[in-house]
Amino acid sequence: MTVDQPLRVAVLGAGPGGYAAAFHAADLGMNVTLIDESPLPGGVCLFRGCIPSKALLHAAHLIEETREAAAWGINFAEPEIDLTALRGWKQRVVDRLTRGLGALSRQHSVRYLQGRGHFEDPNTIRVRTDGEVTDINFDYAIIATGSVPAIPAALRLNSPLVMDSTAALDLPDVPGSLLIVGGGYIGLELGSVYSALGSRVTVVEMTGGLLPGADRDLVEPLEKRLRSQFEAILLNTRVAELAEQDGRIRARLSAADIADPERDFDRVLVAVGRAPNTRNLGLEQTSIEVDSRGFIHVDHMRRTAEPTIFAIGDVAGEPMLAHKANHEGRVAAEAIAGQPAIFDPAGIPAVVFTDPELAWCGLTEGQARERGIPFEVSRFPWAASGRNITMGRTDGLTKLIIEPGTERILGIGIVGVGAGELMGEATLAIEMGTRVTDLHLTVHAHPTLAETLMEAGSLYFGHSPHYIARAPRP
Repeated sequence: MTVDQPLRVAVLGAGPGGYAAAFHAADLGMNVTLIDESPLPGGVCLFRGCIPSKALLHAAHLIEETREAAAWGINFAEPEIDLTALRGWKQRVVDRLTRGLGALSRQHSVRYLQGRGHFEDPNTIRVRTDGEVTDINFDYAIIATGSVPAIPAALRLNSPLVMDSTAALDLPDVPGSLLIVGGGYIGLELGSVYSALGSRVTVVEMTGGLLPGADRDLVEPLEKRLRSQFEAILLNTRVAELAEQDGRIRARLSAADIADPERDFDRVLVAVGRAPNTRNLGLEQTSIEVDSRGFIHVDHMRRTAEPTIFAIGDVAGEPMLAHKANHEGRVAAEAIAGQPAIFDPAGIPAVVFTDPELAWCGLTEGQARERGIPFEVSRFPWAASGRNITMGRTDGLTKLIIEPGTERILGIGIVGVGAGELMGEATLAIEMGTRVTDLHLTVHAHPTLAETLMEAGSLYFGHSPHYIARAPRP
């Protein structure tokens, strides 16, 4: 669809949501300006988040696999870590993707403007770059400014030894000891990288379990493996204070049963979450409404309280995921074009790229219980999977949350090597309202990891050829 008079659309923020919105809006015939402080599109995800972290995690997984190969009769020498070369590899990955997005911007005829944008009124964004000021007048704007690391005031120490996720991804060195504050996905992913490189990692998590909000059945195999790799995992524990002393960081820990509350570390990574990047955007010059956490209120089309402005991605609420932002960007562009578009996915997949990986989509068991939704569970352990046994990795599980009576699949959770790659089929099953019978009767290749989805479906009916449940399903 095109419009007779090209609409002027300004997209503020060039991350996965922003560039997706800009490219799609341009394809729909709009005159698009994409604004970001970085010289090329990509945003936090590409420059300082999911892409560089996955490059480092791939290296970490390779190191761990060489060590595990000894059990198969294959022995490697301990790796020699060249941090300069490793940083270079990570940067080449980022550069290749950002250059590609720059080329795509030109191919889509999107004007890219580097600078910091600020709303002057509901139809104008002022962009400042190196002392120059450019006013962009628009018919519609899309805010896609993402999020920033959140650091509690008590942990804001003016020391290069205290890092946020951005600094940690720069790999300044491999510290002998590393304290990670926060047992969420960022802390565990980066902790896995530094542990593989040789750091003694201690994780402090204020709640009673790692990855708060994730299914406990999925977290258990990961926690067991991480406890064998990390120096310590301290749950129900807080970091009350950080102080720099003699070139190290002294942390004062607070917990009911901790014997040594003061401990010294070479470096500290604060990874307690992220906050929406909505400050200093000039939102007060518009009718946009923001909640107490800084999230922008949007409707099902991602339109804000200001009719000319939409918001997508991290600034528009949880979950803060790149693929959610990407999908919202397409919805916003189509809504601006007058197409019948709403953001209403049946499920949004989440993946934690640790080893083993965790992935889920739809309802978790905990969410179903909290909401009083009737459900049944089918669990297929990867210890019964031929493919996983050949890999020497049986620490996995495929879990289905099923609606009684209809047999509709409400949620799928997977923990194990490559779990994230299995989420495509799982997400499609949730989105299409698939019944467990459909998984059970769909022929999957043998032996594969994906076969565990079929096995979990078959097990619900007691038909799995490779596993017999010790107890009837709940």
